[in-house]
Amino acid sequence: MTGSFANFDMAGNGIVVLSALAFAAYLFLLTQPVSLVRTVAKTLAVGLLCVLTLMVGGPKLLALALALSALGDAFLAHEGDVAFLGGLGSFLAAHIVYAMLFISSGPGLTAAGVPGFLAIAVFALGMGYLMVRNAGPLAGPVAAYVLAIAIMGLGGVTLGGLVLAGVALFMASDAILGSEKFLMAQTSPYRHLTSPAVWVLYYAGQLLITLGLLA
Repeated sequence: MTGSFANFDMAGNGIVVLSALAFAAYLFLLTQPVSLVRTVAKTLAVGLLCVLTLMVGGPKLLALALALSALGDAFLAHEGDVAFLGGLGSFLAAHIVYAMLFISSGPGLTAAGVPGFLAIAVFALGMGYLMVRNAGPLAGPVAAYVLAIAIMGLGGVTLGGLVLAGVALFMASDAILGSEKFLMAQTSPYRHLTSPAVWVLYYAGQLLITLGLLA
C-alpha cells in the first residue's frame, strides 16, 4: 500500500489523509445521535476518495461508484426504512458500476481465479438465501442487491490484488449489515460490535479498491 500512496502528489496524499480523518471522526460518532456533523463525516470519508480519483484522472466509473457510495453513506447516516431504502438503492447502483468497471478492466476469469470465483458464488448464495428469506416486503430489493454485489465480487476476482482484497472486505461489511438488519435479535449482545465492524470493513474495502485501481 505504501507504493500506492507514493503514486500521489502532496495534494493527493492530503486528500487520503482527510478521508482517513473523516473515517475516524465517524467511527467516534457512531454511538452519537444523528446530526449534521455525523452525516458529513460519514459522507466525506468515501466522498473524498471520489475527489482523489477525479484529481488524478482515474477511471470515471470508479469516481461514479465512489460518488454513489458516498450518497448511500449519507442515507445510512440516518435511521428508518426510508433511509435504509435510499442507502440500498445507492449501493445497488454503486455495485453495478463497480461490476462494470472490474469486468471491463480485468483479463477475465483464469484458472487461478476459479477458487475465488467459487468462494464468492457460495458466499453470495448463502447470504442471499438467509437475507431474502427474512427480508419480508424488502425481499425483492434485497435479492437484487445480493445479486449485484455477487457480480461485483466475481469481477473483483478477475483483477486480484488490492482490488480483490477490498471487494472481500466490502462484501464482509455488507454481510454483517444484512445480518444486523434481518437476522440478529434486537436484544443481541453483539449489536454493539456490528456497527463499528461494518464501518471499518466498508471503509477499508473502499480504500483498497481505490488504491488498487489508481496504483
